[in-house]
Amino acid sequence: MENKNQQVKPVQDLNDQEQHRREKLAIYKEKGIDPFGQKFDVDSNAAGLKETYAYLADEEIKEDTTVALAGRIILLRKMGKASFFTLQDKTGKIQCYIRQDVVGEDNYALFKMADLGDICGVHGHMMKTKTGEITIRVSEYTHLVKALHPLPDKFHGLTDPEDRRRRRYVDLIVNDDTRKASFMRPKLVSGIRRFMDNLGYMEVETPILSSVLTGASARPFVTHFNALDEDFYLRIATELHLKRLLVGGMERVYEIGRIFRNEGIDTTHNPEFTSMEAYQAFGNLDDMMKMTEDLFHYLAKEVVGKEQFNWLGHDIDISKPFKKVNMCDAIKEKTGVDFYQIDTLEGAKEVAAKFGVEVEPHFLWGHVVNAFFEKFCEEDLVQPTFLCGHPADISPLTKKDPKDPRFVQRFEMYISTKEMCNAYTELNDPIDQRARFEEQLKERENGNEEASEIDYDFLEALEYGMPPAGGIGYGIDRMCMFFAETDSIRDVLLFPTLKRK
Repeated sequence: MENKNQQVKPVQDLNDQEQHRREKLAIYKEKGIDPFGQKFDVDSNAAGLKETYAYLADEEIKEDTTVALAGRIILLRKMGKASFFTLQDKTGKIQCYIRQDVVGEDNYALFKMADLGDICGVHGHMMKTKTGEITIRVSEYTHLVKALHPLPDKFHGLTDPEDRRRRRYVDLIVNDDTRKASFMRPKLVSGIRRFMDNLGYMEVETPILSSVLTGASARPFVTHFNALDEDFYLRIATELHLKRLLVGGMERVYEIGRIFRNEGIDTTHNPEFTSMEAYQAFGNLDDMMKMTEDLFHYLAKEVVGKEQFNWLGHDIDISKPFKKVNMCDAIKEKTGVDFYQIDTLEGAKEVAAKFGVEVEPHFLWGHVVNAFFEKFCEEDLVQPTFLCGHPADISPLTKKDPKDPRFVQRFEMYISTKEMCNAYTELNDPIDQRARFEEQLKERENGNEEASEIDYDFLEALEYGMPPAGGIGYGIDRMCMFFAETDSIRDVLLFPTLKRK
């Protein structure tokens, strides 16, 4: 089927460089060489070679050992009978030195056909140049893949952020910052798995398609399931399936997986993102708080190798204990408004009008409290901070505070004013949970498109008895943004959602 969005450049529109590269294809074939390559056995990488042979003296050659490396040519200095070029593999860059009298006339002629961007393999001996650079002295050059498009100019090329994200494959070749962030992400995810596994959590998988909209407050993507002739939602959270597993006795579970929310795109939001949710039977909010602080310390020290970061214009120190802030206390300190004393919706709306806080039709008392905090206090949450004391009205899946049932046992952790995670002492009372779901239905009827539906199967599961539990959800993309010190979520997503060009 024709893809109308994919445009292939007609041959007659090729520029001189592109045409010249295509003309070389026939020459490779005449030489009996596949221009798009065959298997090449690699036994080394650029970073490892630089580290291993750093001890060599200037102009020393390690002739008793041969190495084999493959990569892309990103720098090329062709001279007469001796040339330099730089290979880049997944670990970094390394210089290569090739001489006609070493590799032979035919092999050197093959090298001379190379262009920037070509992929090749080399065998050779390690040496250090007189300027102190670790270099491969090539004994055999192998052409692997001809690049038909030239790489962007090093200084004036792929700099437009939109173009970089659309052509991430080129961005990864030419931009070191992109490579750093992209290679850091899988290391962080692996680090998270090690941390969770060491705590005795079991990684599980739950459905992406759901017939019920529940588990979070968000607008969904809807798809039609032909076999059942029924609309389904792409999941907006993994929470309720994971809690079912607590009922079943799995006790400590987590899932790292894709979440889909049909909402806006900005520097910290993408409609398709990755979360980790974790649930601990017989735990509570304190356990989630300790786990969060320990996890960030672990990733900073063991994966990234530092504890001081600069993110979104702020210097952040992960090594210090995280602060704790109560929502109503922070509002009172900043505005003088005491929501402990203002305990009716009418009173909350009245003070909101005085302070210019927008109140939507579906708002309950707790929504007004939250709107106050977001407007006046969120900007102060710069260093790692646990925000506690959320109203029950905005926390339909959370156990209430036994000291004041207007509030729940919940925290959100913030860094540089951005929410990093959301944790609860989980609501396991099926009667209270049914009442909260019914309240959500009323919100939907009053215009809140993000309110949940009633998940009757989950209510039945709770009636079998779910252990007291702590639970938490982390935004993996935002965590990667922080640890990679990037300002846009699109820089830690290999293929972010973009408007059609």
